[in-house]
Amino acid sequence: MNLIRKYSQNTFFFILLFFILSFLIPKFSIFNNLLELPNNYKLPIAENITFIIKWLIEDASFGIFSFKEFTRAIGSILDAPSIFLKGLLATGFKLETTSGGNILIQPFSWISVIFIFVMIGVWLKDVSLSIFVAISFFYVAFFDLWESTMTTFSSIIVAVIIGIIFGTLLGILSFKFNRINNILTPTFDFMQTMPVFAYLVPALMLFGYGPAAALIVTLIYAMPPMARVTKNALDQVDSEVIELGQMVGCSTFQMLKKVLLPSIKPRIMLGVNQVIMLTLNMVIIASMIGAGGLGYDVWQSLKQLRIGQGFEAGIAITLVAIVLDRLSQKIASRRPVYHHMELNFFQKYKFLIVSFFVIIFTWLIGQKYSFLIILPQDLTFSSGRFWDGIIDYININYHDSISSVRDFFFIYLLKPFKLFMLSAPWFLFVLLVFILGFKIKGIYLGIQCSILVLFIALTGFWEKAMITVYLIGICVLLANIIGIPIGIIASQNDRVHKITKVIIDTFQTLPAFVYLIPVIMIFSVGDFSAMIAVVLYAIVPAIRYTDNGIRQVPESFIDAATTVGCTKFQILKKVQLPLSLPDIMLGVNQTLMMGLSMLVITALVGTRDLGQETLIALSKVDPGRGITAGICVAFIAITVDRLINAWSHNRKLELGLN
Repeated sequence: MNLIRKYSQNTFFFILLFFILSFLIPKFSIFNNLLELPNNYKLPIAENITFIIKWLIEDASFGIFSFKEFTRAIGSILDAPSIFLKGLLATGFKLETTSGGNILIQPFSWISVIFIFVMIGVWLKDVSLSIFVAISFFYVAFFDLWESTMTTFSSIIVAVIIGIIFGTLLGILSFKFNRINNILTPTFDFMQTMPVFAYLVPALMLFGYGPAAALIVTLIYAMPPMARVTKNALDQVDSEVIELGQMVGCSTFQMLKKVLLPSIKPRIMLGVNQVIMLTLNMVIIASMIGAGGLGYDVWQSLKQLRIGQGFEAGIAITLVAIVLDRLSQKIASRRPVYHHMELNFFQKYKFLIVSFFVIIFTWLIGQKYSFLIILPQDLTFSSGRFWDGIIDYININYHDSISSVRDFFFIYLLKPFKLFMLSAPWFLFVLLVFILGFKIKGIYLGIQCSILVLFIALTGFWEKAMITVYLIGICVLLANIIGIPIGIIASQNDRVHKITKVIIDTFQTLPAFVYLIPVIMIFSVGDFSAMIAVVLYAIVPAIRYTDNGIRQVPESFIDAATTVGCTKFQILKKVQLPLSLPDIMLGVNQTLMMGLSMLVITALVGTRDLGQETLIALSKVDPGRGITAGICVAFIAITVDRLINAWSHNRKLELGLN
C-alpha cells in the first residue's frame, strides 16, 4: 500500500507541475513560439484525404467501369432490401401496367404489425411486455407516426441482420487467428471512437444520398460490438466442451457449428441487443443522408424549432428502442423448452401460422376498409402544442432561475477552464501524457499515447481539440460526481439497486438525440446545454460500474473485515471502495467514451469543438476535414482509454484480483 501511495503522490506531483507551468509559460514572451505549433510544422492531412477521395470518385477506374460506378452499384444492391421492406411495411408498391396506368399494392395493415409484436411477447410468456408493446405501437399509430416508424424499422431490420452476420463472422475470425485479431482489435477501437459525423461525407460521395449510405455509416458504428461479443464468448467456452467435441471427432467446421456457436448462443444474443440499440442510436444521424423515418422527423423539427413535434417523434424513437431492447433481452435470457412428446407442424409453429393468417386477413379486408391499412388523419392526435405549452410555462415562470444557474456554471466553471485549456502549451500536454503513460506501464505506453496527442497538434485542430477536452473533462467530472455516489448507495441497498437499475436501463435505451430536445427547449443553445445533455447521456456507466464493482468484491474480504469488528461504513471505506476502484475507473472510462460520442452530436446546439468541424465538413462536402477532426476525437478517446485500462490492470494486480 505504501508503494501505491507513493506512486499516486508522484503522479499528482507531475499533474500539479503541469498546471503550474501552464499558467507560467504564457507569461513569458520567450515561449511564444512554443504556445502554438508553427504552420510550417502542421501536416496537410485533411487536404490529402480530400484529394484521395475526390480522385477515387472522379478519376479512379477499373477499366470497364469507374470506381464511382462500382460503389454506386453496391449502393443500389444495399438499397434494395430497405426499399422492399419500406414498401411492405409503410408505403406499398406501385406497379406500372402495360397500358401506362399504375396499380398500388397496399402495405401490411398496421393492426397486423402490432399483432405480430404482441404475439412475440405472448410467445415469450411475458404479459406485461405484450401490453407495453401494444401501448407503444398504438401511440405510434394514433400520433400519425406510423409510416415514419415503419420506414425506420425497415432500415433497422436490414442493418441489424447485416451487422449480426458480418459481426459474427469477424468475431469467429478473430477467435481463430491471432494475426487477424491483432488487426481487427485496433480497427474496432477506431470505428467505435471515431465520430459518426466524420463518415457522412465519404459515405455520401461514394454511395450517394439514400438508404445505402445511411446503412454503411450505421454498420461502421453498430457492428464492432457484435464481433467483440462473439470473440469474447468463444474465448470463454469451457475447455471441457471443446475436448468433448474433439473426442467425438468433430472437424473444425463441425466444432464451430455444432459445439461452439450453440454453447455461446445466449451471449451472442446480448451482442444482437447491442447492435439493435446502436442502430437505433443512429436513426437521426442516418436521416441526414437519406435514411428518412423518425430520425428525419426529429432532425427537421430541430432545424425548424418545432420542438413539440420533435418531442413526439423523440418519444416514438424511445418507445421503439425500449420495445426492441426488452424483446431482445427476453429472447437472450430464454432457455430451450423440451417436450416429452414430439410436436406436429401446427403445434411447433402455431404462432407463425396465426400471424401469417392475421397478416393476410387484415390485408384483404383492408382493400375495402382502408382505415385498416392507413389510419385516417381525423383519428390521429398531436401533442405538439402540449409540449410547447410546457416549455413556454417553464421559460416564462422560471426563466430567471434557469438563467442564473446557466450563468453561474458558465462564469465560474466553463469559462475559466476553457480559457486555461486554450492557453496551455501543446508540448506540455504531450509531455504530461508521456509521463503518465511511462509511470503507468513503461516507455512503450508513454510513447504511444504521446504520439497520438502530437498527431492532434500536427493536424492544425489543436484549439478545437482543447475545447473538446475542456467540455468532455467537465462533463465526465460532473457525471462521476453525481453517478458514483448513486452507485455506492445502490450497492448498499437492494431496493435502491432495483429502482436504479430500471432507471439506468431506460436511460441506456434512449437514443442520443432524444436528450437534445428537452435541453434545447429549456436551456437554449450553447456550451451549458451541451454539458447538460452529455452528463445525462454519460452518467449511466458511472452508476452501473460503481454498483457492480462494489457488489463483486469477494465475500471473503467482507467477512474478514466483519470478523475484526468493522462497521458497515468502515467496510465500505476500507474494503469495498479500494477493491472496487479498478471497476469504478473503468466506469469513468466508459463515461468518457459515451460522453465523447454525445459531445460530437451537441455541435448541433452551438458548441465550437471538433464536432463542429465534422458538421462544417458535411455542409461543405469536405471529407478530409471531417475525417481528420474525427481522427482527433478518436485519438483523445484512445489515449485516455489506454491510460485508464493500463492503470486499472496494474491496480488489480497489486490487489491480487487477477
